Amino acid sequence: MVARANRPAAAVGGNAVRRALGRTAGLQIGRAIHDSVAYALDHRESAVNYAMQFARDMDPELADKFIGMYVNKWTLGYGDRGRQAVREFLKRGVDAGLIPGPPDAEFLIEENNTAA
Repeated sequence: MVARANRPAAAVGGNAVRRALGRTAGLQIGRAIHDSVAYALDHRESAVNYAMQFARDMDPELADKFIGMYVNKWTLGYGDRGRQAVREFLKRGVDAGLIPGPPDAEFLIEENNTAA
């Protein structure tokens, strides 16, 4: 999440599941992503070592810092603040004519690892 003065935090990235796949599939996919990220965070050194094969000669310390910008506690669950930031981001996209509206986001997996 990136925050600026007087603005909500903005998600740097996120995962989406097509609604047409159905809620059950969405929950399964969300759970798999959540569990994979949780495992990587719990085994950070091994995860960074694996990622280094894609780092194109990047220094391991810099790669670890870069990975930490995108894979962190916010990856496991946005919380109220993060969900509001995503909704605001989508609203601004609709208001600017960049995406169709109305803005809608459903958060399937939360911090406590239960369905929302």
